[in-house]
This record gives sequence, structure tokens and C-alpha cells, in this order.
Amino acid sequence: MKLKSLNLFWAVMLLLLNLSACAVYREPATFDDYAAKYSKIAIREMKKHKIPASITLAQGILESGGGKSFLARTANNHFGIKCTSDWNGARAYKDAEIPNECFRKYKKVEDSYKDHSLFLVNRSRYERLFRLNIRDYKGWAKGLQACGYATDPAYASKLIRVIEQYKLYRYD
Repeated sequence: MKLKSLNLFWAVMLLLLNLSACAVYREPATFDDYAAKYSKIAIREMKKHKIPASITLAQGILESGGGKSFLARTANNHFGIKCTSDWNGARAYKDAEIPNECFRKYKKVEDSYKDHSLFLVNRSRYERLFRLNIRDYKGWAKGLQACGYATDPAYASKLIRVIEQYKLYRYD
């Protein structure tokens, strides 16, 4: 009888330990959850670099599947940013447009958001976007596509749809 009580005790302890671990890190369940979880970082980046928070959040949602993609889960890369010749940080590899393609890997998600901002700010091909009004998410979406951020020909319309469906413009 004592053995059953002891086993029950440890089973309850393991259950509580698992529940507390889930409370420490909770993956966003929906795109609304994703936006709520990362909106403060996106707003902080918007204030610092003049990139609309709605655009940053929509790109994060699209590029990472709301934080559920392989790159988001294993490399904290929420924007699908590939390695470039000037990248000296950690790397993750994934079959994408080419087999075993190199992507940037970050210690934490916030680093991914910061690097996304710097990626746009420090590349001359995105320079014209910074002349747009900070609330012009449609102009930004179309501009990102025109500047070649993504290869998807419907990228701008997808960003706009996500921004409007989840009311991400409220963060701008």
C-alpha cells in the first residue's frame, strides 16, 4: 500500500513539474496570441527604427507560421532571414529555395526582431520605405515586395490580409 501512495505522489509531482514548465514557455496558440506576445518588441523596434509594428508582426506571423515554423522553433528566426556574407553569428540549415540553405540563428526571439529591423535599415534597397508614413502599412507591404524581401509574388497582399484580419494596425 505504501508503494502505491509513493508512486501516486511522484506521479502528481511530475504532472505539476510538467505544468509549471509549460507555464514558463508557452508557444502562441493563435496568430492573435503571437501578436499579443511580441507586440511590445515590435513597438519598441518601430519607435527606434521607424518600421511599422504591424508590418513587423505580420512578417513574423507569415515567415514563422506564428512562431511554429522549424526556424522559429530551432533558431529563434521569425523572419526567415538568411545568412549573408557579413553574418558572423550562429547558423541553422534548412532545405528552402536551395538544399541545406543557411539561415541566421538567434539566442532569443527578441534578437530576431532586432536583427530584422537592422536588416531593413542597413540595406539600401529598402531605403525608400523609410520615406513612407509609419501608418502606411499597405505602402510598406507593397514596398517590401517590390524591394525583393520575399520571392512570393503575393507577399504584399498576404501581409495586408494578415494585418487587417488581426487588426495589427492598432500597434502602429
